[in-house]
Amino acid sequence: MLMILGIPFLVCLILTGIHVYLGMHIVRRGVIFVDLTLAQVAALGATVALLIGYDLHDRTAYFISLGFTGVGAVLFALTRQRKEKVPQEAIIGIVYVVSAAASILVLDRAPGGGEHIRSILVGNILTATPWDLWSTGLLYSIVGLFHWLLRKPFLAISFRPEETPRMGRAVYLWDFLFYLSFGLIVTSSVRLAGVLLVFAYLVIPAVGSLLFTERLGKRLALGWTLGGVSSALGLWASYRFDLPTGATIVCAFGLLLLLLTLGRSLFRMIRPGNQTTPRAAAAPPRGQKA
Repeated sequence: MLMILGIPFLVCLILTGIHVYLGMHIVRRGVIFVDLTLAQVAALGATVALLIGYDLHDRTAYFISLGFTGVGAVLFALTRQRKEKVPQEAIIGIVYVVSAAASILVLDRAPGGGEHIRSILVGNILTATPWDLWSTGLLYSIVGLFHWLLRKPFLAISFRPEETPRMGRAVYLWDFLFYLSFGLIVTSSVRLAGVLLVFAYLVIPAVGSLLFTERLGKRLALGWTLGGVSSALGLWASYRFDLPTGATIVCAFGLLLLLLTLGRSLFRMIRPGNQTTPRAAAAPPRGQKA
């Protein structure tokens, strides 16, 4: 089992490392579905490449997909700061549904379209190779270094939006660079893991950690732990019960998030600060006799 699951698990850990951090930004910005939408835009680019004769995993298909994602990054960077009647979430939803519908139309004209739809949605991370491991690790390390060097404007825009007026028009540039790097990660991840699993890595650990703390460092630690445990549990269940790997990992994420939510609620119910002491319950209102 270790021979089969070793490389996929290491790839999952790499996905966890960068996606949990980016997910913190996305959740804090309040554009939860921008990751799912960019993933779907990347998938649309891949399907267009497939239609014109390239394999989904071909390098040319990757760059076509990245080009589509770059257009999405420009759109979201420009619409985020504008004060319009139409909220950005509506624009994100429209882009997602149109991209998904267009992908289906394109794949309907491609041979084996149904199988390609399944591959784009849930991927097949079990087929990850040592080259996928090293190339993905290198790319994500470069993007991680990029975010560390530009952490001040990125963190300010995401976590301290009241400071953005001081940046003037530069905020559009920082937003574009954020979404462009985000799109680069998503495009690469969709090829390996599929749309649904990418969304799970981005959002579920960020939401789960938010249940317990607001501090970024602690949230990252909790998110990385949740991502690692979910990956291990999902891979094991997929191997043990012969289930689709991507979908199984997504369900493992959902199960652990549910357990965390229930555990937090139970803890808040039974902790001493939430209990009424017998003396307090028996004490009569002030001015009345017992």
